[in-house]
Amino acid sequence: MKILSIESSCDETAAAVVEDGRSVLSSVVVSQVEEHKLYGGVVPEIASRRHAEAITGVVGEALAQADLNLNDLDAVAVTYAPGLIGALLVGVNFAKGLSYGTGLPLIPVHHLRSHIAANYITNPELKPPFLCLVVSGGHSHIVAVEDYTKMKIIGKTRDDAAGEVFDKVARTLGMSYPGGINLDKAAENGNDKAYTLPHPKVSDSPYDFSFSGLKTAAINIIHNVSQKGEQVISEDLCASFRKAVVDCLVDNFLKAARDFGYSTIVIAGGVSANSLLRRRLEAECKKCGFSLYKPELKLCGDNGAMVGAQAYYEYLDGNIADLDLNAAATMSIENG
Repeated sequence: MKILSIESSCDETAAAVVEDGRSVLSSVVVSQVEEHKLYGGVVPEIASRRHAEAITGVVGEALAQADLNLNDLDAVAVTYAPGLIGALLVGVNFAKGLSYGTGLPLIPVHHLRSHIAANYITNPELKPPFLCLVVSGGHSHIVAVEDYTKMKIIGKTRDDAAGEVFDKVARTLGMSYPGGINLDKAAENGNDKAYTLPHPKVSDSPYDFSFSGLKTAAINIIHNVSQKGEQVISEDLCASFRKAVVDCLVDNFLKAARDFGYSTIVIAGGVSANSLLRRRLEAECKKCGFSLYKPELKLCGDNGAMVGAQAYYEYLDGNIADLDLNAAATMSIENG
């Protein structure tokens, strides 16, 4: 089954053709990063306009790379939630137009489910059930993936997401957008014991995260040093901050795996590309005998291939949308 899939939830316009949920026939991503760098983050109105300008060409290129035309497809899939509402609407309306014009089934796909499904492309042998840590700029969840379309949230952030705090601390240090990537690179050359930072816990839930106070502590260090006329050692603070965030992620994730009886664990989302997170989980899983699955780096960020991977299983589960499909800025992965 060949599915044309479209992704436009943030600042990447992407399309892909995926066969049977595992085989990528083409994948095209057009990024807006260079433009949003001017503003230190994504400007929603600009993102929406650039999606509208790029989407026709991106979809055409995905079909050309796959050496297919619309008549060769079995369905059209699109990310419809969650994300920037204006950006989502560009993709949703384009996909609805294609579905209406061709008669192809329209498959609505939840963005976070897609990130999890990126692992099916990198690891064709992976099948549910498993426990997944979904970490990105807007989300930090521990998700029990009971089946391809049946998921349950075990833990989540009570405030900021991990990717969000990486970006904000990086921006305070004067790093360009996307800050999390630059912070990770700088941390590789730093001393992670140079600065003392808190490891917040949520008292009434051992699996939930709280990164707001940790972010504030790091920013306060930067401001306090500056007020004294001194300079923060950027690489050391990046390393110390990254370690604190990763410690929280890994500790809660592995505790949930042990408590709920999972020996197969998976990471997904943009922050799953973080080099320390990968190394820590690889080492911990080797010690405790867990199987760890990771998406390849090019599939950690937003892309159309991951949408096509999840769309296949949504289709098999009968999740087909009518032409009244609308976008949603927020939606639980459990209801996607």
